[in-house]
Amino acid sequence: MTTAILAIDQGTTNSKAVLVSTSGEILSRGTSPVGIEHPQPGWVEQSPLRIWESVQEAIAACLQAGPVVDVVGIAISNQRESVTVWDVATGEPLGPVVSWQCRRSAPACAELIAAGHGARVQALTGLPIDPMFPGPKMKWLLDRAPAGHRVRLGTIDAWLIHCFTDGAVHACDAANAARSQLYDLNGQVWSEELCGLFGVPKSALPEVRDSAARFGTTKNVPGLRDGIPIASAIGDSHAALFGHGAFNPGDGKVTFGTGSSIMTTLPRFIAPKRGITTTIAWSIAGKPTYAFEGNILVSAAALPWVAEMLGLPDIQALTDLAATAEPGGPGFVPAFVGLGAPYWYADARALFSGITFNTTRAQMARAVTDSMAFQVHDVFKAMSDQSPTPLGRLYVDGGPSQNTFLMQCVADTLNHVIIQCDAPEASALGAAYLAGLSLGIWSDLAKIAALRRGGNPIAPRACDAADRLRVWQDAIYRSTVRGSSTMSE
Repeated sequence: MTTAILAIDQGTTNSKAVLVSTSGEILSRGTSPVGIEHPQPGWVEQSPLRIWESVQEAIAACLQAGPVVDVVGIAISNQRESVTVWDVATGEPLGPVVSWQCRRSAPACAELIAAGHGARVQALTGLPIDPMFPGPKMKWLLDRAPAGHRVRLGTIDAWLIHCFTDGAVHACDAANAARSQLYDLNGQVWSEELCGLFGVPKSALPEVRDSAARFGTTKNVPGLRDGIPIASAIGDSHAALFGHGAFNPGDGKVTFGTGSSIMTTLPRFIAPKRGITTTIAWSIAGKPTYAFEGNILVSAAALPWVAEMLGLPDIQALTDLAATAEPGGPGFVPAFVGLGAPYWYADARALFSGITFNTTRAQMARAVTDSMAFQVHDVFKAMSDQSPTPLGRLYVDGGPSQNTFLMQCVADTLNHVIIQCDAPEASALGAAYLAGLSLGIWSDLAKIAALRRGGNPIAPRACDAADRLRVWQDAIYRSTVRGSSTMSE
C-alpha cells in the first residue's frame, strides 16, 4: 500500500487537507470553509470548535478523493497570530479564536507603546507592539474566561495538536511561538519578562518544540486510525517558505491570501530597523533559521468586496475589467483593519482617492488589483534596504498567485522576476516536507530541494508602474487620517 503524509493547512477562511506521497507528489485535496464573525467594528473572531470540525471535514474529503493509502504522519500548517483558550481537563473552549486580523487589543497596545515598552519588546521578539500579535489578545481572553477553570492558551497549531491527540499534548512549534510576542528569539524560551509585561502566565503556554518534531499521536480522530504521529507543526507563511525550498539567504516568497506575507531567509538573527519584522522561519534539530517578514493585513480579501460594490459577478470579472483600464485613475488603500507592514498604522482606514468625473469602473478595478502589488512593493523595498544579502529567487503562492494578470502586476511593480508555482499548496507541502524530515522519509534539506518542481517565471515588463506608485503613495498618506504614516522612505 502506498504511504503518504496527511498535511493540514488550517487557514483564515478555510481548512485544507492534502495527501502528499513520499516522492513529494500531491495525491489528493480536500477543503472545508471556516466562518468568520465581526461582533464589533475592527473585531474578528472564529469558533475553535468550528475550526476543528472544518479540519475533520477537509480530511474526510481528501481521503475520499484520493487513493487508498497508509497515512504515516500528520503535518500541520496553520494561520498565525490567532489565539484561543480552553480548559485543561475537558478541552472545552473558554472563548473565541481571536483572529490575527482583530484589533480589539489596540487600546492595550497603545498603552504599552505610550509607556515606552516598544523598543524592548522589538529587541526581544523582532516584532513591534501591534494588535496583530497575540500577547495582548491572550490577556483579553484570560480576563474574560469563566472563573474556576485551569486554562491552556495557544495558537492554532497548539489547538489542533490538542484536538488530534485528544488533549494529551499541549505544544507548539518555535515558528508559531516566535509570532506570539512572548518568546525570546535569542534565548529560545518563553520570556518571563514578556509574560509579565503582557500579563500572561507561562504555565498556560504550550511547550515549544522544533518545527520537524513529534507532537504526539492521533487518538479518537474520525477517519484516522489511532497512533499516527503528528510529525510537524509550523505557521502557514513559514511553511510556504520551506515548501519552496527557499533555504539560501536572500531567497523569499509572497503568500497571497486574505492578507499577504512576504518572507526572505536570513543568514542569522538580525533585528529589523523599521517597517518589517524578524522571525524564526523554522527550527530543525534545535537550530532556528531566521527570516525577515512583512505582514499585509488585507490583500486578496479586498477583491470580492470591491467586485460586489462594482456590481461584478466574481473576482475573475474584476481582474478582467482591471486589465482594460486606461492609464491614470484613482488610488485605493485596503486598510479595512488598519495597515500592517511596513507602515504599522492601526488607525488607517480604507479609501479610494483621486476620483474624478472621468474615473471609470475599469480604473477603479485596476486601483484595487494594483493595491496588492503596491503593498508587496513597499515591504520588498524595506527588506532590500535592510538585508545583508541581495534578494534572490522570489516565489509566489496562495490562490491569487494563479492569476497571471495579478502576478504580472507584482513583477512589473517590483521590477523583479517572480516564480509562479505549479501547485498553490506551498504551505501544506512545506509542512509535509518537515514531517518527512521528522519521520526519516527525507534525510536532509538537499533531498527536499530535489523534490521541488520548476515554476513559471514571470519577468517584469516596461510599464507605467512609477506613475501608479506615486498615486498609491499619495493614497497611503491620505488613509492615515492625519498624514502621519510611518512608511519606509
